[in-house]
Amino acid sequence: MTLMFPRLARNFIRNGYFPTDEPTLERALSALAPSPGAMSILDPCAGEGVAIAEAAHALGREQVQAFAVEYDAERARHARQLVDRCIQGDLMDTLISRQSFGLLWLNPPYGDLSKDVNGNIGYQGQGRARLEKLFYQRALPLLQYGGVLIFIVPSYVLDAELVGWLTRHFADLRIYRAVETQFKQVVIFGRRIRQRDQASESAKSLRGLLLQIGQGDAEAEELPPEWPFLPYTVPASPAEPEHFYRVTMEPEQFADEVGRLQGLWPALDTHLGAAQQSLRPPARALSHWHLALALAAGAISGVVKSKSGRVLVVKGDTHKEKTLQTEYTERDDGSVAETRILTDKFVPVIRAWDLTLGSPTWGEVLTIR
Repeated sequence: MTLMFPRLARNFIRNGYFPTDEPTLERALSALAPSPGAMSILDPCAGEGVAIAEAAHALGREQVQAFAVEYDAERARHARQLVDRCIQGDLMDTLISRQSFGLLWLNPPYGDLSKDVNGNIGYQGQGRARLEKLFYQRALPLLQYGGVLIFIVPSYVLDAELVGWLTRHFADLRIYRAVETQFKQVVIFGRRIRQRDQASESAKSLRGLLLQIGQGDAEAEELPPEWPFLPYTVPASPAEPEHFYRVTMEPEQFADEVGRLQGLWPALDTHLGAAQQSLRPPARALSHWHLALALAAGAISGVVKSKSGRVLVVKGDTHKEKTLQTEYTERDDGSVAETRILTDKFVPVIRAWDLTLGSPTWGEVLTIR
């Protein structure tokens, strides 16, 4: 089989991005076979989209919908030219319908998980916290039962926890060494099943082999140039995913919305101008109670100009003070009882900035109580 999309010059390792080498990609795709119906396939760490696009062509492009998620904006723009739908963002920040894809091509980022400012790592397992295991946990529910997994990770990631997940979630597991050996990658094939369908004896035998490979006690065979077994048939998908989008806005989408809506400036008069113009002086002088309410509501503020020409910028506020009242009463036995009564009192305060030219207090902030 010949690849449709040869690697581009910029397709190199950067920011934890390890694209699948061409021989490994070509040999892995030879293990797949299409089903008669329409298929949906997904690469949640798509890079430039080459791997999932090649898978779509290998299965029959006219009957495959290829979906991708890629964090890097530049690589996502390239992937959008090769796949049907691509999300630019973090897989953890997406909403994707569960059990919607017949093929999951998973070549996740490699490395240990780091803690955030709160000391959390976002990992729900008990073993070593790795990016590969986090992406496996997030992507597994997206694969339909009977769907095919192609999982490409460094061999040393295969600890007891990850091996346990694989043997419980998948049947027909096979593991091979990638053709390119620089990153010690292995390619794991499997067909998703319900846990109750797994045969315990075969699972134990395979579990031992995977653990040996993960610990370096055994080495997987190289991925064969020609697939020697019955191919993994990618099942038809009942329908396209109902949900496939990013939860938060993409930066470009956010910029377009800001440009379209122009923030709150078009509604400035609605929120500020009309409200200020509708204020009318009260019908009679405010009592202290009314004054406190108006100050607390922020109704007394703005620029005030007196008839004499004095200009003040005023801002009203209200704070609460307690007044103490002490009462003394004589008991029947001749002793004196002291009763202290604390009463809340709302004190209105107006601060004014004197902007009257030539005023002795020009530029000063005055307090009016």
